[in-house]
Amino acid sequence: MRHILVDSARAKNYQKRGGVMRKVVLDEGLVMSKMKSADLVALDDALNALAEEDARKSKIVEFRFFGGLSVEETAEVLKVSTDTVLRDWRLAKAWLLRELQAKP
Repeated sequence: MRHILVDSARAKNYQKRGGVMRKVVLDEGLVMSKMKSADLVALDDALNALAEEDARKSKIVEFRFFGGLSVEETAEVLKVSTDTVLRDWRLAKAWLLRELQAKP
């Protein structure tokens, strides 16, 4: 889901191949995010940087934010405790916030 949203945001920003014509690949009802395109691309860049630092925290953000999984479901998928998911979720949100605020 993350890649679908990011690709859609990038397509809006770049306006390649087609000028004003708009090619719709997915049903627009599937896109649930109300975030601005630039914000979504910045979030994707920050998540990629987080994945280089700590892959598990990045996966937790993907599962919780983009996948809509609960803490328990995320813990089950990653085979860790719910406390670990909560701790990593809290740290990942703080890390991402710092990264996003540092970008102009």
